[in-house]
Amino acid sequence: MDDILFSRRRAERFAQLLDEANGARRHHVRSRVDGQLAPLVAVGQRLSVDPPAVEVDQDFRTGLRAMLLATAEREGLGTAPAASEPAATRPSTAARGRLLPAATARRARARGAILVGIAAGAIAVSGISAASENAVPGDALYGMKRSTERAQLALASSDISRGQLFLDFARTRLGEAAKLRGDRIGYSAVLDDMDADTRQGVRLLTTAAVQRAESGSLDTLNSFVTSQRRAVSGLLDGSTRVDRDRTQRSLHLLESVRERSDTLRAAIACGLPAPTASDALGPDPSTCPGAR
Repeated sequence: MDDILFSRRRAERFAQLLDEANGARRHHVRSRVDGQLAPLVAVGQRLSVDPPAVEVDQDFRTGLRAMLLATAEREGLGTAPAASEPAATRPSTAARGRLLPAATARRARARGAILVGIAAGAIAVSGISAASENAVPGDALYGMKRSTERAQLALASSDISRGQLFLDFARTRLGEAAKLRGDRIGYSAVLDDMDADTRQGVRLLTTAAVQRAESGSLDTLNSFVTSQRRAVSGLLDGSTRVDRDRTQRSLHLLESVRERSDTLRAAIACGLPAPTASDALGPDPSTCPGAR
C-alpha cells in the first residue's frame, strides 16, 4: 500500500480516481495501476458514506491533527502569498488559475490525496485498534495492539507522558497474563514484557523527578506500585509452582521500584545533588546524611 499511495504518479492517479468516484469528469486515459488503486478508492467511498462508529481517543486525535498540519505546512498546502509581496505584483485569483501549470495542479491535488489517505488510514486503523484491545499473544490482532502502543509513545509530548504510558502498558500486560495462566511459556513471556514496560516507565519518571527536583512523578510511581502489586499478587492464587515462581519475580521488581521511589523522595527533600549513578530503574541516589 505504501508504494501505491506515496509514489507521486500513483498518488496523482489516486486523486483523479477519487474525483471520478465523487462525480467529476471521467478521464479518457486509463492507467495500468487503476486496478491496484481501486480498493483504496472503495475504502475512501465507504468511509465518506458510512464512517466507522469508533470513539477515537482525544490524545490520538490531537496527535493526528498535529501530524496532518505539519505535513500540510511542509508540502505548502494552503499557503497564502507573503504579506510583504506588493499587491501590484501579485496576479489576480483568476490569473493565478490560468497561469498555474497543469502539472503543479496535479501535484497539489496529489498531496491532498495523500493527506486524505493518511487520515482515512488513521481512522480505519483506530477502528482496528479498538477491536484489538482484548487481544492476547497468539491472537491475530495482537500485533496491531502493540503497534498502537508504539504509535501512542511516538505521539507522547514528554518523557513524563511516555513514562505514564509505559506504566499503562504494564497494566495491560498484567491483564493479558491473567488470561494466559496455565500456558507456562506464554505466561512467562507476557510477564517479561510487563516487567520491561515497568522498568521503562520507572526510569523515565524517576529521571524526570530528579531533573525537576520534585516528587510528582514519584507519586505516580507509588500509586502504580500499590495497585499493580495487589493485582499481581492475585495471580498467585491457584497457579502452578512454575507460574508462582515467575510471578514472585515481578513482585520483587515492584518492591524495588517502591524502594527507589522512597529513596529518591528523601534525596530530593534533603537537597542532595542529582545522582550520577543510574541503573535499570533510573537515577540511584546516595542516602541523605542521618538517614537510617
